[in-house]
Amino acid sequence: MSMSRRRFLGVAGVSVGSMALAGCGFIPQSSGSEADADTLAFTTWGTDDELAGFRAAIKDFEREYPGRSVALNAVPYEQMFTNIDAQLQAGNPPDVFRVPYYTFGAYAGRGQLLDLSRSLNAGVGDRFTDAAWAAVQANGRPFGVPHHTDTSAILVNTKMLRDAGITELPTTAADAWTWDELASNAQKLRDRLPDSRYPFAYNWQGNGVTRWLNLLFQADGAFLETDQKTPAIDSAAGREAVAFAQRFFDERWVPKNDSIKSATYASDSWYSETVAMVWSGGFQIPDAAKTLDFEWTAIPAPRKVRGGSDFGGNALVATAQTTKPDLAASFLDFVTRREQMRDFCARASLLPTRRDLGDGDFRFTVRPELTPVFLAQAGTIEPQDVAQVASPDMSAIITVLQNGLEDAFVGGTSAADTVASLAEGIAAATGGAR
Repeated sequence: MSMSRRRFLGVAGVSVGSMALAGCGFIPQSSGSEADADTLAFTTWGTDDELAGFRAAIKDFEREYPGRSVALNAVPYEQMFTNIDAQLQAGNPPDVFRVPYYTFGAYAGRGQLLDLSRSLNAGVGDRFTDAAWAAVQANGRPFGVPHHTDTSAILVNTKMLRDAGITELPTTAADAWTWDELASNAQKLRDRLPDSRYPFAYNWQGNGVTRWLNLLFQADGAFLETDQKTPAIDSAAGREAVAFAQRFFDERWVPKNDSIKSATYASDSWYSETVAMVWSGGFQIPDAAKTLDFEWTAIPAPRKVRGGSDFGGNALVATAQTTKPDLAASFLDFVTRREQMRDFCARASLLPTRRDLGDGDFRFTVRPELTPVFLAQAGTIEPQDVAQVASPDMSAIITVLQNGLEDAFVGGTSAADTVASLAEGIAAATGGAR
């Protein structure tokens, strides 16, 4: 689903009292006056399917803990963080908001999020996968909860592949195509498709530039050292990842408008049957199932030295300025309980972050047979990859990646010069040594 296909709506939540919270994952804190404590301001965006999941959780929450209310602020994604930033600066932010993992670190690093370490019962982090828990940490403390994740597998127009003689498709991360096999199949498609159609499109437009890092991780590379400041991208793996992506353009495997700064989303090209395959998150499945009239499926993303993928999705966080940490913390606990997370993720074709939902007991509501592909893809994500993306300087690093990779893919800058320039830019963004 491209950004233009999303219908952005709001969600609401409620809180519980101190006695009711005794057995959950959060230790209640004082929330101020009793009148003030029963209303929570929660800002979010969401697709129709995400919103349906939120509403179901809220309904259950209100049924279990009556007497609490929520002030809803629904905003389009394009306006979400401009509004949040302005409210934080003005001193009137919402109590809770939704945030992508790749921008979480910036808010935590500026001290704008509530430190939940005093609100968490010991061991609550054990409910989440290592990668998910790592994504909401700053200086070793949690500043949010990992509500769900998503990651990029490949959606395939099976007829277009079959017409090119590609009939054997991988189904697990272990038998995913290697980079060489992806290149071979891309060339088969290029040889058989008309000039106006292409083998695939990559979903790295806009802030999605972080998905280029999937190739870097697959080459067993990194862009930051463990201190989250020192650049590590000027390496053999970095040069391989840039050079491989440059082949997408040089050999016409992707349309010219599939560049980093393109206004056209990769998924739009797949919906229009301009491309045979597209890197995509599972969140597109419900919309694709409703609107597409061609045969399609999902396969795992490729591998090189190892599998690698993006840790997409969103965390839920409370603002440091909230006067209702009790109410905010209880809401964060409730929506990450097992039944609520399973329902939300199943409806929206997103991936749960709880350990106990990755054992075969979870399926998407729409096209459930595709669930194992995305779960397996998520299994290729390493905690150290997530920790880099959670850098407090990630917003600035994203700009560095956008400019440097656009120059490489469209401007023809060499792979060696690209990673050297990226390293300099990252060092300037983080203050780390070059």
